[in-house]
Amino acid sequence: MIVLTGAAGFIGSCLLRKLNDEGLTDLILVDEFSRPDKNRNLDGKQFQSKIDRNDFLPWLQTHADKVSFVFHLGARTDTTEQNTIVFNELNLDYSKAIWQICAANNIPLVYASSAATYGAGEHGYDDRHDIVPELHPLNPYGVSKNDFDLWALQQTGELPTAQFTNSPIPNSPPFWAGLKFFNVYGPNEYHKGRMASVILQTVKQIRATGGMKLFRSHRPDYPDGGQLRDFIYVKDVADICLFFYKHQNHSGLYNVGTGKARPFWDLALNTFNAMDFVPNISFMDTPEDIRATYQYFTEANVAKLRVIGYDKTFFTLEEGIDDYVREYLREGNFL
Repeated sequence: MIVLTGAAGFIGSCLLRKLNDEGLTDLILVDEFSRPDKNRNLDGKQFQSKIDRNDFLPWLQTHADKVSFVFHLGARTDTTEQNTIVFNELNLDYSKAIWQICAANNIPLVYASSAATYGAGEHGYDDRHDIVPELHPLNPYGVSKNDFDLWALQQTGELPTAQFTNSPIPNSPPFWAGLKFFNVYGPNEYHKGRMASVILQTVKQIRATGGMKLFRSHRPDYPDGGQLRDFIYVKDVADICLFFYKHQNHSGLYNVGTGKARPFWDLALNTFNAMDFVPNISFMDTPEDIRATYQYFTEANVAKLRVIGYDKTFFTLEEGIDDYVREYLREGNFL
């Protein structure tokens, strides 16, 4: 059996579709399953059973001998949430418990980290293990993800300069990968509200007003709309997750981005084009509650992912937005 936590969520449900497309249906889905809008992400997908997040740890302890792999994508992902207790419980302690059960029972584990761990990027965006203790995330969400990355590396007992761990170690799963997701966009994020991608927000604003307001730059070195992010299509993310399921050779932390930063202006412009609308872009102040911690540049170094053999070409921003908008958002379709 393969376990997938966060299964009803954005990335989790898209990975579920990918696993089904590969003929994998002996799947245990873990989530809260309390929101009808979010549960629509599961429509038409095949799996064995669903387990509530609060019941999962004892279930895994009891059924570990039947589990062949764990994708742990469930997390609290609200970057505006300031309650560290919530993140410590859901992102840190819960993940530690899963890791420990996987380690004790020889179960491979892939888990969701985040590019939010890099903070303002003062140490760059390299997925080297030795820089993890030096990173300074800008919000409690990023702190919780970096704290778990650091804890995971401590469990392996590896030296700070080591890039890969190839042999089983008693305190770690036989194979593990922490995936540092950059700005993921794509189908099945309808339920995310304020945390949904700017593409979905743009489509909603175009339909409501005929225009789109981007965040104004509050730094002199970036023009309005010129803030740069590494946007990656969720279909690429699912492909990378599947790669690690099939190639359990090089444990470690990995960036999951395209390696090419693009401005929000390009994202909005391509969304208008995919909607067949004349671009109408204006600007608004970045909300006060996120202004001080707003990232102005992210760009994944994906050399490490390429070195271990992932050779698929990523969707360009133009290709990804066109597919997302025309095949999903225009008609409200799900992946």
